[in-house]
Amino acid sequence: MAEIELKSVTKSFQGLEVIHGINLAIHEGSFTVFVGPSGCGKSTLLRMMAGLEEVSGGEVHIDGQRCDHLLPSARGMAMVFQSYALYPHMSVAENLRFGLENQRLPKDEIAARVAKAANILQIEHLLARRTNQLSGGQSQRVAIGRAIVKEPRAFLFDEPLSNLDAELRVTMRGELISLHKRLGSTMIYVTHDQVEAMTMADTIVVLSEGQVEQVGSPVELYARPQNAFVAKFLGAPPMNMLNGTVQRVDNRLAVTLADGTKIPLPGRQIALADGSPVTLGIRPEHSHAGDGPLEVQVETTEVLGSQTIIHTALKSGEPFTAALTGIRGTQSGDTLSIGFHEDFVHLFDATGLAIGASENWRDAYLK
Repeated sequence: MAEIELKSVTKSFQGLEVIHGINLAIHEGSFTVFVGPSGCGKSTLLRMMAGLEEVSGGEVHIDGQRCDHLLPSARGMAMVFQSYALYPHMSVAENLRFGLENQRLPKDEIAARVAKAANILQIEHLLARRTNQLSGGQSQRVAIGRAIVKEPRAFLFDEPLSNLDAELRVTMRGELISLHKRLGSTMIYVTHDQVEAMTMADTIVVLSEGQVEQVGSPVELYARPQNAFVAKFLGAPPMNMLNGTVQRVDNRLAVTLADGTKIPLPGRQIALADGSPVTLGIRPEHSHAGDGPLEVQVETTEVLGSQTIIHTALKSGEPFTAALTGIRGTQSGDTLSIGFHEDFVHLFDATGLAIGASENWRDAYLK
């Protein structure tokens, strides 16, 4: 296991800086996920840790020792790529042995490591097969096995499930979680899929345009996003964002929306003056139909069985999505009243920073 620390790390390509002075500590034995939209720098950051990309500025430390000047082979990490990168002319066993043979390890040790990895991944029956005889899921297991036999200080995964179909992705997510529990190794996993991040990580690092937006547990990032970017990126469907202004009625906070609707928030305290612009955020799954302050008109619906996703519009024309439990018979053109509990309302100032977070969020979210 290893603890990895980035200190003011930057990366430039032909004078264009794409990673902007990132400081980050990845704790020993953690399952840390880098998540963000395409082009945010998450894979570049991972490759700099592995030594596959040079660091333009700053330092990379492993267990307190600076390593950004070392070759990849000297860092004690193993990387699993999006493409399986298996040798097609070799069997599964030969693929697993290849890196160890290059290190000139004793044959008995190589055989023991290959057998152990095959047992962990339950691929003993595949050892004699060529890689072109494997399914996508089997190929991914072999790629992971090739990392396991190295007995690395840390595992680095670069979108390893993106080539798999939806059902197999779910299965492999569970297998990676179980693998982490069995090995107890430090694992860093890159994905653009926020569902993977929420279900697999004990720590999530949200990246945007080469900068860290927020670091925390899945629950913390979902329940208390520090800014509007994190709030909208995590969650499916994404959080509704409604423009409004601050207003106080009898010294109690309210937000007046663009269509004149007033949303009372008597339990919140913010320093902004009346008339200041704010954005009110509410997740679709925290909405309910019935008595509520929002009057919306239904545009389209998606019936998923356990949920019905209803896409609507406010009087101002702003879109609003509600995720309601069960199958609903709502039709296009219907008018609904939408409500939500104050503890689930998020507020953001004009710069996008979260303000006036509910002090009761743990009681509201953790049941």
